[in-house]
Amino acid sequence: MALENNGIARRIYEDSDAPLQLQGFYDEVANPLLMDIEILYPENAVSDLTQASFRQYYDGSEIVVAGRISDNSLQIFTAEVNAQTGNENLTLSADVNIPEAENIIQQQQYIFGDFTERLWAYLTIQQLLDQRVSARADDKKNLTDEILSLSLKYNFVTSLTSMVVTKPEDTKDEAFVADKPSDDARPEQQRYYAPPASIPSFSYRYVDSDPHFVISTNNHRDAICFNIDGKPDSVLNLISDPHTGFVVNGQLIGDKKVEKNNKLHTYFGKFGIVNSNMDVKVEISTQVITVFHGEDKMVFPWSATASVTKQSFSISIVKERNLTLRMGDDATFVIVLHRVWKYHPLHQDFLGFYTLDSHRLSNMTHGLIGQFYHELNADISNIRPGLDEGKPDATMIVKGHTLRVTRGYQKDYRFDPKRGNNISCWFVHNNGEGFIDGTLTDYTVPSLFAQLHPIPKTVGEDQSH
Repeated sequence: MALENNGIARRIYEDSDAPLQLQGFYDEVANPLLMDIEILYPENAVSDLTQASFRQYYDGSEIVVAGRISDNSLQIFTAEVNAQTGNENLTLSADVNIPEAENIIQQQQYIFGDFTERLWAYLTIQQLLDQRVSARADDKKNLTDEILSLSLKYNFVTSLTSMVVTKPEDTKDEAFVADKPSDDARPEQQRYYAPPASIPSFSYRYVDSDPHFVISTNNHRDAICFNIDGKPDSVLNLISDPHTGFVVNGQLIGDKKVEKNNKLHTYFGKFGIVNSNMDVKVEISTQVITVFHGEDKMVFPWSATASVTKQSFSISIVKERNLTLRMGDDATFVIVLHRVWKYHPLHQDFLGFYTLDSHRLSNMTHGLIGQFYHELNADISNIRPGLDEGKPDATMIVKGHTLRVTRGYQKDYRFDPKRGNNISCWFVHNNGEGFIDGTLTDYTVPSLFAQLHPIPKTVGEDQSH
């Protein structure tokens, strides 16, 4: 019915997180912003385009269109959006410099690989599945064949395909077929915090906003989050690897003022990144990016898209949005810029820090984020109603500690710096006590480029009460 009437449908599963599912769906559709959205591209310049017209757009939803640029001589790619607001027509237009964009993408290719092409395939498969629901019998076979072809080529599990799992070692010759369960055959006790099987899991090791830390666990199938209550101007160590000489520190800033009976919110306003083996230092503020390489000094404003590549590092800046910093083959990070209205009475601009790659850092790496660069497993049990409706509590055993944790959401702003994407996580209370080694004060360093002193690992104890 939703497909036939250009509506939105969402299945709410009968699990302990049903209130969270309902709340998420309500948040997605509660505030309609646009109607009759149409995205236009230069004629004969694109092919294999996914859906480019949409009935409605809500605050909290997203629109993604993918396709191929068929005109290889195109230098400037123009996209135009036509839509209807509550009382007027809206037209937006954006130009992309293709050679400049290709240069940035090429520098990040080793991270994302063929992600864009797989995204196009995923969107196409979903749209073909939707078309198949109401297709006539003679069209349904053609749609099925096309879905199967794309699913097998790009390795997606759909309702029309199966996944063959071969067990290692003692049962090498045994193969098991895992069909995607139908809606009616859904297991009764599915752990609701696992991501959908058809969408790849991502690794989360980042800090953003008022500082919210989000850390992947259990082979990226789940996430744990915690906040810190620091003081403005304090410098905290995020990553420290004595073996490679790699350091990342962040300096906190606070709101312009504190409203009555409210606590002071803090954010990261500056990051310092050091690779002493490569003689590189990078200072990133909300105004400029400053790079010290040997005796050279380079300054880049946030107001322009730019990139620089040296033998030991590379930086790609997307104007007023983010930058990607690659330190040789050791590590790669994204720093997200958050702009706030300059006349806002309370808040000011701040930064978020995201790890994309850290596999070359040593097992001695520590820091508020660095200590979690190696596989972390956490056992979640005894899921029960929490103090807040819709936010269940649970018992978590991690690093030898038994902790009370609460289910909730944090935001990942890498792809949408304004609204962000919801990340489900188990929240650890009291500045991450029991989850991080030591206490928050152990991570305070004297300056933006200072090393972290060793922090002893704490002995686990029960903190669940």
